[in-house]
Amino acid sequence: MLFARLVLLVQALVWGGLGLLYWIRPYEMANLSGMLLMEPSSVSDARVFYGGHQFALALFLVFALRRRLLVRPALILVILVQLTLTLSRLLIAWTEGGMEWDAQLAGVVYRGVISALAIFALYWLERQSRNRQVVVREEPEPEERKADFEGL
Repeated sequence: MLFARLVLLVQALVWGGLGLLYWIRPYEMANLSGMLLMEPSSVSDARVFYGGHQFALALFLVFALRRRLLVRPALILVILVQLTLTLSRLLIAWTEGGMEWDAQLAGVVYRGVISALAIFALYWLERQSRNRQVVVREEPEPEERKADFEGL
């Protein structure tokens, strides 16, 4: 459980940090991926969709860190979001002829690594859960309890 929570904590910090950066410095963050924010509406869109979404996801992960029952769903969220973004970026690079070493490639590497770590953490949690179910055995009732019900 500790490893899974560490994966979630790292991802929450990354999403939270990026979300805040898109709110505070939308022009600079957009420029990292080659986008230009030309109109006030594009700045607000960058703040909302890049900043707001990432910050909301980070808040959910922080909430999940404090609730044992939400650790698995949070790991699944990280896997689905990050793996989808990774595979999408790789598909686009393949169809468009490659990718340079910049923020996009660094993002692909990070997303691939965090996806793999989240998959491993989820696998480990499932394995531990199965092992706990096998170890739990039914204990025989004490003799005095059986005697109470023999006459019925």
